[in-house]
Amino acid sequence: MENYEVLVAFVTNVLFVTVLGWYLITNLQWYDYKLSRVILKHHKPWWHVIYFFIPFIAYYTTGKFFVIFFLFAVLPAMFVWHKKLDKKLVLTWRVKRFLILLISLVLFQDVLCTLKETCEVYGVFMPLAIAYIGSYMIEKFLFTAFKKEAKKKLKEMKDLQIVCITGSYGKTSIKNFVAQILSKKFNVYATPRSVNTLGGIIRDVNESLPQQTQIYVCEAGARERGDIYEITTFLEPQRVIVGKVGLAHIEYFKTLENIIATKLEIMQSPRLEMAFIHTSVTDEPHEKVTFFGDEVLNVNATLEGTDFELQLDNEVLQLHTDVLGEFQTMNIAVAIRIAKSFGMSNEDIINAVSTLEPVEHRLQKIKAGGKIILDDGYNGNIDGMLEAVRLCSLHDGRKVIVTPGLVESSKELNLKLIEAINKVFDIVIVTGSLNAELFDKNLKVKTKIILHDKSSLTDLLANQTKAGDIILFANDAPSFI
Repeated sequence: MENYEVLVAFVTNVLFVTVLGWYLITNLQWYDYKLSRVILKHHKPWWHVIYFFIPFIAYYTTGKFFVIFFLFAVLPAMFVWHKKLDKKLVLTWRVKRFLILLISLVLFQDVLCTLKETCEVYGVFMPLAIAYIGSYMIEKFLFTAFKKEAKKKLKEMKDLQIVCITGSYGKTSIKNFVAQILSKKFNVYATPRSVNTLGGIIRDVNESLPQQTQIYVCEAGARERGDIYEITTFLEPQRVIVGKVGLAHIEYFKTLENIIATKLEIMQSPRLEMAFIHTSVTDEPHEKVTFFGDEVLNVNATLEGTDFELQLDNEVLQLHTDVLGEFQTMNIAVAIRIAKSFGMSNEDIINAVSTLEPVEHRLQKIKAGGKIILDDGYNGNIDGMLEAVRLCSLHDGRKVIVTPGLVESSKELNLKLIEAINKVFDIVIVTGSLNAELFDKNLKVKTKIILHDKSSLTDLLANQTKAGDIILFANDAPSFI
């Protein structure tokens, strides 16, 4: 080949491998860096065909014309794909290490081939495969080191009390309510946002857990058997909560029994002192277990707040909170039980509950431009969504819902949600393609809009809504779902 042809092939190969690597690491980040989930559990597997396999095959079949295909098809397609994502790649150190390793490998490969003049075409698969395997080994080594460091830090904090929370629904809400109530009397630190994986917790312990913390509150999530056990044996919490369990993430666990068994792995904490378990999980008695879920009485949940009574041992507490949603009373109730276990008085607890702040994106009420917005974007379970629908029914004006439906759930539960929506809403905007066909077929409302691309949602809402409307954002699933 002429020198300029060699240069073009060299640069094209480096850019092409980098683009494929960017696509790969983006998907890996979405699916907890597990290649099996990217391949077998991806919600839009046809993306792999368009953005990975077709360009990959074209590279080896189009010869010198590939540079044209790359510049005018692959690059523009990948640019548009990335631009439309609402959950873009976060450049963590893990991602940076992968990209640096990948680019180094492809440069080394291409330089070697160029100098030896033995390659008719530069490789694509080899640098990607070696970068993935090498990155996996590096992260495994670093993970072990970081875990050891975090374990040492926890052991040095000898008086630290740890509260760990799991369940299908409400983990983050319970965590925040526990932290808010206990913080009235103790020095409390809780994991931020929805951090609930072993890797996330280890990082949080190493980087953010203050040495003066008295009570550490965290949540434990799972996608497969053993996930909760790993977190539990790392943290060794003295108090644990198993919230309500249902068919969340059913595509991973297959059966409700598997979900329950996984959540109950939290009971294997070596330092377990007491456990609070929702009645939906099990009724098997245990000396360290207190069941909850039936002690909330006389609930009055409106768009202005929630009043309820709590039967606690031989007492009845009269409680008010600005937090919206009847289902949240159950989450507050178990947070109160935790507070009582730490010796907080009824008066302190009642005052703390009255000042609870709603968890961001979980029935968060916002007033803007004469409209009421209920941001329930982080809620993806049927009970919570049905309660959000009920609250909207209390509003006198027009009612609008924006939702992809239930994700990682069943057709039956989505039909139950659709039935409730049909009774309440005037305008329904269905986002994403996951449940679009089911909703389009069964919705019986005045206006229904199927929106496959959320990039136009803001303009659509500006045109479709007006002052006096209530707008519910229910389960804001990312575009890759």
